[in-house]
Amino acid sequence: MSQIDNKRNKPEMNHVIKNVIENKCDDHHRNPPTTMAERQRQRFVDKATKVSAKYLRRLAELPGAPDAMEPFFKVLQDIYVDLKNVAKPADTKIIGTYCVMVPNELIYAVGAQPVKLCSGSYTAFAIGDDLVPRDACPLIKAVMGFQAMEVMPIYDDCALMVVPITCDCKKKMAGMLKQRVPTYALHVPTAKSEDRDMEQYVQELYQLIPELEAVTGQTISYQSLAESIDAMGFAQYQMSKFNEFKKHVPALIKGTHAMALMNAFSYLPVEQWSQQLHRLNQELARRKKDKHYVSKDKQPRIMITGSPVIFPNIKIPLLIEETGGILVGDETCMGERSLYDPTVVVDQSFDGLMRSLANRYTRPCTCPTFVDNSQRIYRIKQMIADHQVQGVVYHVLRGCLVYDFEYQTLEDELGKLGIPVIRVESDYNEEDIEQLRIRIEAFIELIKLKDLETRISKLKKSEIAG
Repeated sequence: MSQIDNKRNKPEMNHVIKNVIENKCDDHHRNPPTTMAERQRQRFVDKATKVSAKYLRRLAELPGAPDAMEPFFKVLQDIYVDLKNVAKPADTKIIGTYCVMVPNELIYAVGAQPVKLCSGSYTAFAIGDDLVPRDACPLIKAVMGFQAMEVMPIYDDCALMVVPITCDCKKKMAGMLKQRVPTYALHVPTAKSEDRDMEQYVQELYQLIPELEAVTGQTISYQSLAESIDAMGFAQYQMSKFNEFKKHVPALIKGTHAMALMNAFSYLPVEQWSQQLHRLNQELARRKKDKHYVSKDKQPRIMITGSPVIFPNIKIPLLIEETGGILVGDETCMGERSLYDPTVVVDQSFDGLMRSLANRYTRPCTCPTFVDNSQRIYRIKQMIADHQVQGVVYHVLRGCLVYDFEYQTLEDELGKLGIPVIRVESDYNEEDIEQLRIRIEAFIELIKLKDLETRISKLKKSEIAG
């Protein structure tokens, strides 16, 4: 018999968030801004931190959060509520990245800290709306909004921005960023099946090395690169164990909490993140042994795919789990896609390590930016089977054409398997939350009805056979 975790709200987390907001208000009254620019900047900070604190509170209040999740919550609080920089040694440079196709191993090998700067901020999105074309995707608007307001230390303290050119918006964003900060455009091949595609990407990675070395003052050696591959390998190993726990029926952890964990990966040193995930895996192992579950046996198991879900824009996963579903799979570039496939080294030379990285960051990648996306369909089907998924939410950020193109193909393929799919288009505003709630709730009820009909049909067949 499953034991549903009705764990109460985390009062300590709510208390921390409340104090942060109150302290910011006190600081504002003690040191009021004097100029128009300062007042505008202060309003931006107040709104951005309060929205982030609200969603962090909702994360903490979602029942069933393991104790080992609190350090991951704390990272999101540090970055988005307290507006702190990432935890790092004083002499370590920060390298900003904007995609999973930038090898973290190269950045760690040069003694720097990679930070993924893709943003889900509602407030920065509103600022960026005046800086880029109306139909640009919300992610680009939020990034440019933060860059323009100069209030986020993780943006302001970057020694270099590395932007993979995976879509037209990223291409133009790289150009706009270059006018403000040192920026390197990393060209990604549009295909990955041929050797010449890999050769092109290998050369791109080789060209990135002197850029990294120039801003850090350190060189990449064979030893440092091999050690960084090992460090990322440990993170991938812990992620594979975590994914095994996510497959469990009933669920051992809420999917929204799992997505927060993956968002925290963007800001933590890999060794620190891996060790904390190791502790979380140990807690989930105890939950499994004690039959300590966070879902009911018949609760609809949902997977999310499509455009990235980036904190604090986590309204979709929250709605899924607040309206009766359990989120068990995340096939997005802010989710397990970042770590599900390890680097396989065959040739032990330096060039062999570089080619292994090029293969790892492209061949298994299911990003729809590639011309042939049959591998992505296969991966999603595989996850549906592994996680016993009953329905798929296809998330499309308004203006994100590469993901929108893929929806019809996925719907057709999953229709053959009898798996319902719902396309959910949104951006970073909060005005559509109730409309989304109604649609997602109806989708979950549809899955419940479909499951009930299946059970009744099986029961009738067994009675006839008997």
